[in-house]
Amino acid sequence: MSDYPVIDTIIDRAGLDDADALAAVAAATFPLACPPGSTPADEAAFIAANLSTDRFLDYLADPARVVIKAVHDGQIVGYALLNMMEPADPTVAAVITERPVTEVSKMYVLPGQHGNGVAGALMRTALDAARDSGSVAVWLGVNQHNARAQRFYGKHGFEVAGTKTFTVGAQLHHDYVMRHRF
Repeated sequence: MSDYPVIDTIIDRAGLDDADALAAVAAATFPLACPPGSTPADEAAFIAANLSTDRFLDYLADPARVVIKAVHDGQIVGYALLNMMEPADPTVAAVITERPVTEVSKMYVLPGQHGNGVAGALMRTALDAARDSGSVAVWLGVNQHNARAQRFYGKHGFEVAGTKTFTVGAQLHHDYVMRHRF
């Protein structure tokens, strides 16, 4: 799937048999990107509701979603979840007006893979998948305090288009809505 090889890492579309491994990576990585003030209980609630094996089975079976995996030494070390549909959040739909559009809903790599090109290869592959599906733009939400992620997305052509809220457990957080146009 990818024209962006990273040494000893394969970037490819995930399948149903990857659901357990994807859920494990999601459970390990989601708390690392949570906003300051997130509690472990709220993070665990979000993971249980959105990043469980059953949820990944749903994502993988949904034709409007694509899950891309990064595999190193036979283990999934990162993933990206794309939603190839209009934004459901009216706040997002008001600032992301391009159609068709794809959301990069989730994109995480394990800490041991930071800085080695895996995240960049995942993002380039995600952008290619969105473009190949006919999308004219891609959007994502990123916490306003996550400067590292904002810099990463900026390097890949994303710009702030607006703001939205994001709920983790019982806590409401503030995100930037970032857009990449093709």
